[in-house]
Amino acid sequence: MDQKRELTSVDVAAVVGELSRYEGAKLDKAYLYGDDLVRLKLRHYDHGRVELLIETGERKRLHAADPDRVPDAPERPPEFAKTIRSRIAGGELASVEQFEFDRIVVLRFERPDGDTTLVVELFGDGNVAVLDEHGEVLRSLETVRLKSRTVAPGAVYEYPASRLQPFAVGFDQFRAKVQESDADVVRTLATQLNFGGLYGEEICARADVDKTLDVSELSDDQIRALYDAVGRIGDRLRAGDLEPRVYEDDDEVVDVTPLPLAERESFDAVGFDDFQRALDDYFRRLDTDEADDDTAPQRPDFEGEIAKQERIIEQQEGAIQNFEEQAEAERERAELLYANYDLVDDVLTTVRDAREEGTDWDEIEATLSAGADRGIPAAEAVVGVSGSDGTVTVDIDDSRIELVVADGVEKNADRLYQEAKRVEGKKQGALEAIENTREELEAVRERKRRWEAADGHPDDEDEEEDDDDEEETETDWLAEPSVPLRTSDEWYERFRWFHTSDGFLVIGGRNADQNEDIVNKYLNSNDLFYHTQAHGGPVTVLKATGPSEAARDVDIPQQSREEAAQFAVAYSSVWKDGRGAGDAYEVTPDQVSKTPESGEYLEKGGFVIRGDRTYYRDLAARVAVGVQAEETTQVIGGPPSAIGDRAATTIELEPGRFAQNDAAVKCYREFKTRFADESFVRKVASADLIQEFLPPGGSDLLGV
Repeated sequence: MDQKRELTSVDVAAVVGELSRYEGAKLDKAYLYGDDLVRLKLRHYDHGRVELLIETGERKRLHAADPDRVPDAPERPPEFAKTIRSRIAGGELASVEQFEFDRIVVLRFERPDGDTTLVVELFGDGNVAVLDEHGEVLRSLETVRLKSRTVAPGAVYEYPASRLQPFAVGFDQFRAKVQESDADVVRTLATQLNFGGLYGEEICARADVDKTLDVSELSDDQIRALYDAVGRIGDRLRAGDLEPRVYEDDDEVVDVTPLPLAERESFDAVGFDDFQRALDDYFRRLDTDEADDDTAPQRPDFEGEIAKQERIIEQQEGAIQNFEEQAEAERERAELLYANYDLVDDVLTTVRDAREEGTDWDEIEATLSAGADRGIPAAEAVVGVSGSDGTVTVDIDDSRIELVVADGVEKNADRLYQEAKRVEGKKQGALEAIENTREELEAVRERKRRWEAADGHPDDEDEEEDDDDEEETETDWLAEPSVPLRTSDEWYERFRWFHTSDGFLVIGGRNADQNEDIVNKYLNSNDLFYHTQAHGGPVTVLKATGPSEAARDVDIPQQSREEAAQFAVAYSSVWKDGRGAGDAYEVTPDQVSKTPESGEYLEKGGFVIRGDRTYYRDLAARVAVGVQAEETTQVIGGPPSAIGDRAATTIELEPGRFAQNDAAVKCYREFKTRFADESFVRKVASADLIQEFLPPGGSDLLGV
């Protein structure tokens, strides 16, 4: 089985219970190793020196460690460690708490000049945030900007959405939560009650309930047995009645738990008096096991990768269904406006006339409310008025629709139809993404079959092949233990660039100066020029020939033209504004001029386009970034259709919630999980190199 690398919510509850013994300890120093291991050195009156280790990377843990075995202090503390020292050094550990039943530990320190809180997140990408007495983030290991929450310096720290605390609910609430599920028992315990898979199975075992049973088939007695099993675990955690175990398989550690588990009875176990010591021993031995494993052929984690791809497909299928439902809902709302045209027009006309007469919004709202009391249909339909947005919200057939007062019925309906179209564009992207994921899943399964057929020595396959068969096989760069570096230094790499599916170079400006350079120095007579209809897009040129080649007639395929147009859209203000699609046009170089019309002025980087244009409508704002491992080793980026075949692996993105630098970090971390040679990723695809290929503005990673 896979070795445990993260604490569960149950583990965190046990850790917090034991760490409370160190309340009152004074902080001496704080250290940061790499970008995810924090060490807090404390002194306690009774316990002496206390060392807390917090790790938030591929491993996620928090526990007291043997003072004689902690890593040596780094020579120069980074800024994160300096922030902790300046805020907490000499301060007293006032409390250690688990946030709800989440994998979040809250360490509160008190000092005469102000209190400071460390919030340790042991889920997702992991994080440690330093908060002032007002809950504002002073510094954090990771910056998080999601629609649901933000963790960034200067912002008030936001906890994740509340989760059910299974140890603190009564039977009726427990039963209701279980019966809400449409899954089997173990999945319900794992997800709806936040226990995770291992403890979900353990609770089923302790309650003597078949874990595969559908919750709809559970009797009240069985639900009661599950509730009692949960209660017994909670009672022992609260009382500190622990029996920690480190479980072994073939002399390697595989798990560490605060209580003996029936689900681990098949493994050898070592008992400890203290969960902190068990965790310290486990993670120290995990280091040793992995160091030993480095000397032997590594079996890739095929099962983990297969499970990951299957999970991605499940998420993508859910997203597709959501997009379909959203698009249908928008169309239905638009059709409701037309079906109730006279009523909607009456509402808009009434409010618009009142505004033209100088009536303020509050008075309009009061008048509509009074009209509703008198039974006037148009007034009864209005459920909200927003003067700041210039909108009214109506309720028609139980559907709430926000209307822009300045627009007529047709424009409001068209806005809803356009939104439906935008959502359907996202659905199309999700359909393409799911096909890519399915291909990746099949590729992983094929690598697993090859590995197992070669008895764990994939290189042996070549020896078994027919010597007469000289057909070239494609190298699986993701599985290669060492990828050779082959760098290049091309003239176009200072611009935005990519090669189309047909091999044509496309370049785009990053700023006004580069826009000028591209047109003045690199736009030849047989090239093609692209720009978006939206303001604030890059000059984009599809090169028919290289800069040192003589101009000549070249037949440029339609797919390359469309990819260049999509590139122009993706790196324009369309992306920054969060729109899902945009329009671009194509012209020839002789239509591009720096000479404005009489009386007009051109800004730097601006150009005049004269003559007919070829338009490309509703192009998806979507890019892919990938890691190229053949010919040259580098990050590449651009339209997904152009990047997919050139890279060993890719990630698709669309306009979304993560800031450009945060999205780059997420891509980097994902690429590290895909390549066996992580050092290769660090050298050729660091976050700053990836960021050069991301559009300005927020992004979402698709299928990750």
